[in-house]
Amino acid sequence: MKKDNPYHDNSMWKGAQSEIFKREENLRNYPTEAEKLLWEKLICDPFKTYHFRRQHPIHHFIADFYSHQLKLVIEVDGEYHESSEQKIKDQTRTELIQFQDINVIRFTNQQVIQNMEKVLKIISEKINS
Repeated sequence: MKKDNPYHDNSMWKGAQSEIFKREENLRNYPTEAEKLLWEKLICDPFKTYHFRRQHPIHHFIADFYSHQLKLVIEVDGEYHESSEQKIKDQTRTELIQFQDINVIRFTNQQVIQNMEKVLKIISEKINS
């Protein structure tokens, strides 16, 4: 059972180390255009009640957006995520985050920039499911 597993952590940060917190501060200060646009939506109704956080440390990773209340990570991926090597890393990362009982949704920068309405609909559907 996961709850008996020493690698399963119920805290908001899932065992993140201090180095991760230093990196998240830098990422928070230099968001991508897509991250800025999505953040503007997540801090307003109807999403603000879920208290999303930007560049939130989880385990060995930094999630672009995280709601501890929903146990939901939203990732916004740039072009470098298209390489086969990065896709493997992203899959491993997703599995490790899901192991902590957290759902993960991924969008590309292009999806966020070009079709925000669809992105928000997908997020809403995930929240309501």
